[in-house]
Amino acid sequence: QVQLAASGGGVVQAGGSLRLSCVPSGRTFSDAGVAWFRQAPGPERGLAEREIIAAISWDADTTYYTDSARGRVTISRDTAKNTVYLQMNELKPEDTAVYYCAADRTPRRPYIATPWYEYDYWGPGTQVTVSS
Repeated sequence: QVQLAASGGGVVQAGGSLRLSCVPSGRTFSDAGVAWFRQAPGPERGLAEREIIAAISWDADTTYYTDSARGRVTISRDTAKNTVYLQMNELKPEDTAVYYCAADRTPRRPYIATPWYEYDYWGPGTQVTVSS
């Protein structure tokens, strides 16, 4: 099954940092944009409840950040390693969530898509817990 697996989560204190990694299995995604989403604890667990945090275009020329992430989060991709990273600094308790990565359904899209339904190949997420 083709999917992207997120890793690198953990428990950190407020103000700390984490670097998440996104690695695909089954194929490369060098022609697809990749986005990081998160899902906060709660009763609703569907894809629609996942919030986009950051995204990077297939050619790494363009990045996108939500207002809550901008200035604290950096997304990057290493084509040689076929890996997308999410560096998160100044973490806050409200950043606590399961973090997922996914690839754009449209190869070489000329802009960054933000709705969750534009993304596919969801794999296992990684838990990030920020203590106060």
